Amino acid sequence: MWFLCVFYHRLLDFRKPEVEALAELFGEEIAENESLQWRLPENHHNDTPFHFVQLSSEEIARNIAKRSILVKGMYELWGEGTCYEELQDSIQSYPDSRKLPFLTSGSTFRISVETFGKALTFEEQKDRIQSLTYIPFEGRVNLKNPDHNFFLMEMIESEENNGLQPILQRRIFFGREVGFADRKLLPTFQLKSRTYLGPTAMDAEMAFLMANQAKATLGKLVYDPFVGTGSILVSAAQFGAMTMGADIDIRVVRDGRGPDCNVWSNFKQYGLPTPVALLRMDNNLPPWRSGLKEIFDAIICDPPYGVRAGGRKSGGRKILRGTVDPYTVPDDKRADHIPSTGAYSLVECVHDLLHLAARMLVMKGRLVFFFPVLRDETGGEVKFPEHPCFKLVAVSEQILSSRYSRVLLTMVKVEPYSEEIEEAARLMHLEFRENHLRWLEDGNIHSSVFKPIDSSQIHTDPKTFKDPKPKYRGKYV
Repeated sequence: MWFLCVFYHRLLDFRKPEVEALAELFGEEIAENESLQWRLPENHHNDTPFHFVQLSSEEIARNIAKRSILVKGMYELWGEGTCYEELQDSIQSYPDSRKLPFLTSGSTFRISVETFGKALTFEEQKDRIQSLTYIPFEGRVNLKNPDHNFFLMEMIESEENNGLQPILQRRIFFGREVGFADRKLLPTFQLKSRTYLGPTAMDAEMAFLMANQAKATLGKLVYDPFVGTGSILVSAAQFGAMTMGADIDIRVVRDGRGPDCNVWSNFKQYGLPTPVALLRMDNNLPPWRSGLKEIFDAIICDPPYGVRAGGRKSGGRKILRGTVDPYTVPDDKRADHIPSTGAYSLVECVHDLLHLAARMLVMKGRLVFFFPVLRDETGGEVKFPEHPCFKLVAVSEQILSSRYSRVLLTMVKVEPYSEEIEEAARLMHLEFRENHLRWLEDGNIHSSVFKPIDSSQIHTDPKTFKDPKPKYRGKYV
């Protein structure tokens, strides 16, 4: 069955992957190596907020809309057209067997008008609703709590549309609301009201998107190996998952800023179950026992790649360089000892992350993590890390500047971990390390992102100056 899926006009690359992950979570059967079927309304650009998606039931559509962060609503489309005459013909040709159960005298209803591209006055909205008198509504109007919600949605024709793709042809939709979004999550979990924050705390909207991509839900165990202040795990816990985290900085996971301002207090703030464990752990030297594997349903994280915070691993600079031997901490100093750490390059960090996920994720478990992309002058194709245990199912890019963006990678474990797989992964890592951009290995992404612009390229004449970053709302958030 086809549904009209209306998106919020934000984070455009993240919209379809989120819906597809949630469709699987709620029982939609998707064949291997395939995805949901999508189609665009006639004469619409791919970045339009209106898409048609094929789902097997209304219940799945309703559940997706209720949980999604970027879906505004799901609708059973009764008619569409370029003008109200076409809309009337389309609605009247829609099967009565689908319409009449929602038009009975014992029901209540409400009709709402929404536009994209231009705001309508109250009188204009009223006129459009009154033009629908040919629909045989027999029930009573109830604006507060109706049995059935109907929406009249209109794309206004415009060549200039506030930085969006131009709308070349007017399009009008009318449909019954199947499910709607619950946007109360975002103001409730916004970072400015969070008890404990750090410089790399994940934005609430993005954290919920990551949890949806990982299909976090009741009964699943979600792990974040770079937990920080716990923003990602808070979102996973809100969806019912059990959580577990680790970080190399013991001051973050153990102390925070006091007994009432730490990672644990973030969970208590929202009345969520606290993590089953928060560990001081080095992703480069994890302490898992040799036989332990396949315990996590999902791993969600934002690895340190050196823009706001650099990666660290155990050892310290002198130990890692081999100028001094490793030391053993005396028993009487273990309680207050803070181990030495050294630089941890992104390419090594990602390799260790993939190795961890290959070993510790259950089959069909998901690895969701951000990966930085630095755009160079050559415009070459970006190569993402690979692993023989995983299939890459979604790539969503968030452009942060004309030079730098980050990509959310979603991988599904499709092969069991073994020593042969580990060796194949090591060879793939060597190839990735050799062929990728140098800043990954050297760890100088911060200086690359923030290096000064060449003064010879700066134009002072406002008539000839062109901003290198296109003003296309929704792509840059």
